[in-house]
Amino acid sequence: MVLQNDIDLLNPSIELEKKKHKLKRLVQSPNSFFMDVKCVGHFNITTVFSHSQTVVVCGNCLIILCQPTSGRARLTEGCSLRKKGDLI
Repeated sequence: MVLQNDIDLLNPSIELEKKKHKLKRLVQSPNSFFMDVKCVGHFNITTVFSHSQTVVVCGNCLIILCQPTSGRARLTEGCSLRKKGDLI
């Protein structure tokens, strides 16, 4: 007998795993990451932490790249980002 609410506990879906708390996942992983942020004016790339607690400014033109919020940092409009890959 198969019910609709049956979930495969050994092979959970990716969407289901992302919704869970970082310590309740099948394989524990953090929610934070490093990212490369491209400046609007000079197209200069700066590495920023996703949950940074300070204002990040471009080194060349002094434009604010991201501002801290209660959780993740909010990017300035026009800036683009790319997640850094795992080094391991």
